[in-house]
Amino acid sequence: MAQYLTFWVAMIKEAFTGDKRYFTWLGGLSVFILFGMVAYYFQFTQGLEVTNLSDQVSWGVYIANFTFLVGVAAAAVLLVVPAYVFKMKSVKKVVLLGELLAVSAIVMCMLFIMVDMGRPDRFWHVIPFIGRLNFPKSVLAWDVVVLNGYLLLNLHIPGYLLYQLYLGKKPHQSYYLPFVYTSIFWAVSIHTVTAFLYSGLGGRPYWNAAILAPRFLISAFAGGPPLLIIIFTVINHFYKDFDIEESVFDLLKKITAVTLPINMFLLGCELFKEFYTDSTHVASAKYLFFGLHGHHLLVPYIWAAIAFSSIGMVIFLMPKYRNQQRLVLGGSVLIIIGIWIEKGMGLIIPGFVPSPLGDIVEYTPSAHEFFISLGIWAAGAMIFTLMAKSALAISSGKLRKS
Repeated sequence: MAQYLTFWVAMIKEAFTGDKRYFTWLGGLSVFILFGMVAYYFQFTQGLEVTNLSDQVSWGVYIANFTFLVGVAAAAVLLVVPAYVFKMKSVKKVVLLGELLAVSAIVMCMLFIMVDMGRPDRFWHVIPFIGRLNFPKSVLAWDVVVLNGYLLLNLHIPGYLLYQLYLGKKPHQSYYLPFVYTSIFWAVSIHTVTAFLYSGLGGRPYWNAAILAPRFLISAFAGGPPLLIIIFTVINHFYKDFDIEESVFDLLKKITAVTLPINMFLLGCELFKEFYTDSTHVASAKYLFFGLHGHHLLVPYIWAAIAFSSIGMVIFLMPKYRNQQRLVLGGSVLIIIGIWIEKGMGLIIPGFVPSPLGDIVEYTPSAHEFFISLGIWAAGAMIFTLMAKSALAISSGKLRKS
């Protein structure tokens, strides 16, 4: 017990040790978190009326971020499989960072669900074994179970491995490998169940597509590697004691080069299904891509998302561009933004427009929603930064039990 306590104290000390640039980064994140807390105080005291959510559009930017971040969490499997199944040493060196990113993403998912509830005192209803889940009939209950389960898996695996490294001991495979292999299948389940949440709502024809779950998974595998590329580039630049090999970046580029065109192909399949049949259910797709009865708020966003993803796809497919770091980083940013729009605002909002009664109510996030979302993203970035700082120190041998 004393060793375990010493381990936690050492990690916390390491997490809050750094140069001026490091504390400037943490300070900037703290400012955004403070803005988010102030905005949430107004939402907490005044209710969801400070948002632009309504009876017609009851899910907005909170659920859009939740959907995207579930994909970020699932993308950790792209490092787990090469590291543990194919025994790639260069990837195994950084797999802990991917799992810590998954932890941060799941925490952000839960925060977005909490703020979307409006009343945080209701949050206990969705806690397994404590709340009153309608399990196994409710798909939402399944989502709660798989997300919490995935969080526990990604806390245990890096936690155990880092603890053994800190003590200078060799980890026992039986204590973590079964959980690693379980997490591979669990990663697929979290995004599949999230897709079922939407496609199972019969009153929302825009989401009633069997292809939705595969689209979710492919978009996660297309958007996750660019985010990891950015994170690993920053680590290589600022943390000199831990070198991430070029083969890791090459793997992530190849994954993106394969999955992004598939994601675009599946989007094209959806567009064909929507517009070629030209049924009454095409109204939501028309609103998203071309506008409906003079309402076209989302049109520039979705076409910008397609343009961003297309540019990113060209960069990652063309060898002469893929080997230029600045272009890769720029393309990574464009892909992340494009997939966020496509899976977030481009998926959630059109499902409510028009309403089952034919009402067209457009939605754009309020200032409170924007700052709350910004605060949650900053909180997630801080959680990952602090965990990664300690993990890097242990992995590089800098932090060991004295």
